[in-house]
Amino acid sequence: MERTPGSVAMKLSNLASLDERLAARGIKGLSGASTLDRQVWAEFHAQHEALAPESEALLAKLLTGDADSAIEVQPEAITVLRAPEGPTESTASVKVRRGQRYFRQAVLNAYNGRCAVTGLGIRDLLVASHIVPWNVAEQHRLDPQNGIALNALHDKAFDRGLITFDTQLRLVCSKALKDHFADATVAQSFQALEGKPLTVPAEAAGPKAEYLEWHRREVFGR
Repeated sequence: MERTPGSVAMKLSNLASLDERLAARGIKGLSGASTLDRQVWAEFHAQHEALAPESEALLAKLLTGDADSAIEVQPEAITVLRAPEGPTESTASVKVRRGQRYFRQAVLNAYNGRCAVTGLGIRDLLVASHIVPWNVAEQHRLDPQNGIALNALHDKAFDRGLITFDTQLRLVCSKALKDHFADATVAQSFQALEGKPLTVPAEAAGPKAEYLEWHRREVFGR
C-alpha cells in the first residue's frame, strides 16, 4: 500500500467519521475526511454487492500476490487459508465464493466470533447464517445485517424453520421442535434457550427487522 501503519490508521479514522452507526454511539472518528474519502465511502455502500467481493480480491492480492487466495480476516489477525483445490472456476463462481467469504467474515466479526445464541467461541463451529437465503436475497446477499453468527446446530434449525427470533430478538421454537422437548438433548439445546434474546455486541447493528420478519413469515414453522 506504500503507507505507514500510522497513515493507514489515520485513514481508517477519517472514514470512521462517515459511519452513521459509530456516530450514533458517540464515536466521531477524525475530522479530516476528504472529498475523495466521501466519494469512496458512498460508492462502496451504493455498490456493496459488487465491490465487497472485489475488495476481498484486492486484499488477498496485497497480502499474497494472488487475488484468489483464501484469507480469513479477524480483528486480531489475518490468516491465509489453504487455496481451493479442483478445476479452474468460472469468473461467476469465483465472485460468488469471494462474496460468501466476505459475508462470513463480516458477520462473525460483528458478533465478536461468538454464537449469538449460546456464546460458543470456536470459529470453526460457527456459521454466518443468512436470514433471507442467498438464492432469495439477491439485493441483500452481502448485507451483514442479513446474517447472524450461529453455531452449526442452531444454524441448521434456523435454516429449516425450527427456530426463529421475535421482534425482541428472543429465540422462538416451532411446534415441530417442541414435540421433541422430552428428548434431553433437544431440551438442553433448545427448550432451555427459548425466550433468550440474541447477544448482539453494542458496536454491531444486529439483524435487520425486515429480514427477521421475512423469516418468521416464510420459513418458520413451515
